[in-house]
Formats: sequence, structure tokens, C-alpha cells
Amino acid sequence: MARQNLAIRTVIFSMLGNAALAVIKFFSGFFGNSFALIADAIESVVDVFASILVLIGIRYAARPADDNHPYGHGKAEPLITFLVVGFLIVSAATIAYQAVQNILTPHPSPKSWTLWVLGAIILWKEISFQLVNNRSKKLKSSSLKAEAWHHRSDAITSVAAFIGILIAIFGGEGFEVADDYAALIAVAFILYNCYNIFRPALGEVMDEDNHEELTETIRRIASQVQGVNGTEKCYIRKAGMKYHVDLHANVDGNLTVREGHDIAHQLQDTLKREIPELGHVLIHIEPFEIS
Repeated sequence: MARQNLAIRTVIFSMLGNAALAVIKFFSGFFGNSFALIADAIESVVDVFASILVLIGIRYAARPADDNHPYGHGKAEPLITFLVVGFLIVSAATIAYQAVQNILTPHPSPKSWTLWVLGAIILWKEISFQLVNNRSKKLKSSSLKAEAWHHRSDAITSVAAFIGILIAIFGGEGFEVADDYAALIAVAFILYNCYNIFRPALGEVMDEDNHEELTETIRRIASQVQGVNGTEKCYIRKAGMKYHVDLHANVDGNLTVREGHDIAHQLQDTLKREIPELGHVLIHIEPFEIS
């Protein structure tokens, strides 16, 4: 529950920050003649809706296992991540379309004071990225990782807008569309980040086992449990913030069924105690002949 509450607080932090920035960016872009800032505002609005989806996903994924979902509801997290990626792609397409329209339509250069606004936004978004990304690693949450990369993509679009406005201001006549081209460059970064968010979530849905470090930790802990003479197969599946494990453990083949059963439970309890992020742990006992 503590892990879920931390994740929820992190998403609410992102949501409130994006809502405030959307307002600041829109009015700064409108009064400062900068479509790059307005494009940034559009992305921030999309991020607010994406954060709501992430919040719903985290709450649903944290529901306990039931008869229909014996492994819990953790798979809801990567599914929500797919929706978030969809939101990002739609926002990128919207920004690209409007940028092209602006390039084809003459308009005045952006105001110089918009650079100060963008500088503050870039700093805030990078701080937000570091905070949310660190928590996503701590909680092993794919949806929080997507949330973090929203902040990073927002920072990148703001950097592109800053450069575009700088060129438009100092370039003078003929360079008014520089910030519109900057918006197009930002779109490319957003789409690249979409792939970075989508790929791990797809691996989670497909039960991709690429958890080498966790596997080594499980084997090390198992070797310290009395009665366990080593481990064989170790399969790991990630679902939300939990890892489900199937582990084959070697025990003395001369033990009784009851003794092997007790060792299996001791191993299971030890793993769950030492690694809190483990969910369902299935122990299969393999007879081992001790010479």
C-alpha cells in the first residue's frame, strides 16, 4: 500500500504541474507570438489527461488478486502505458500539423521575454523528470516511467522552442518561422520517446524475461536457505510493480514429501521477505542426490 500511495502522489504531482504549465505556456505563446510555446501547451494538456490515465491504471493494478485474476491486476499498468503513448502520438501529430500551417502563413517574430519563460520551464521539467524517473525505478513501474518521459519530452520541446525563438529574434526578418521549425524538431523527439516508452511495456505484456540482476539475487538468497542445494530454472514475469517468479530448487532426494514441502515454503517466505517487490512465487522441488 505504501508503494501504491507513493506512486499516486507522484502522478498527482505531475498532473498539477502540467496543468499549471499548460496555462503559463498558452498565454505566454499567445501574447508572445510563439507557436512553439503554444505547441508546448498542447503537449502539457495532453500530459494532464495522460496522468489521469496513469492514476487510474496504478489504482486498478494495485487491486489484490481474486478468483478471476490469481496473479493480481498488474498487467493494467502496461496497457495504460499503451494509451499514454497513443496520447503522445496524437499530440505530436497535432503539433506537426499546426506548425506546418504556421510556416505557410506569415506571422510576426516571438517576443524576447518568452525566452525567460522557457528557461524556467526547462529547469522545472528536468527537475520533474529526475524526481518521477527515480521513483519509477524505485517502484519498478512502467506507467511511472512513461510519466517521467512525458516530463523529459516536454523539456526537449521547450529546448527546441528556446532555440527556435532565439534564432527568430536575432535572425530578424525572414527568420520568423524558426520557432515553428523548432516545433517540428520537437515532434521528432516526442515520437522517439514514444518508442522508448512503448518497448518496455510491450515486453511486460509479452512476459519478456530480461531480469538478469533479479534472477541472480533470487539464486543468491535461495542458496542461503537451509536444505536448498542450488537452483535450476528461474522464470520471472513482471506485472505492474510486482514480479512473479517460478523457481526450481534442488533438495536432498532422500527427504520425505513433508520435509521437501516445508523447505519450499521456507524458501518462498524468505524470498518474499528479502525482495518486497515479488508477487506470486511458485517453488518446484527437484530431487538432488547428495554423494
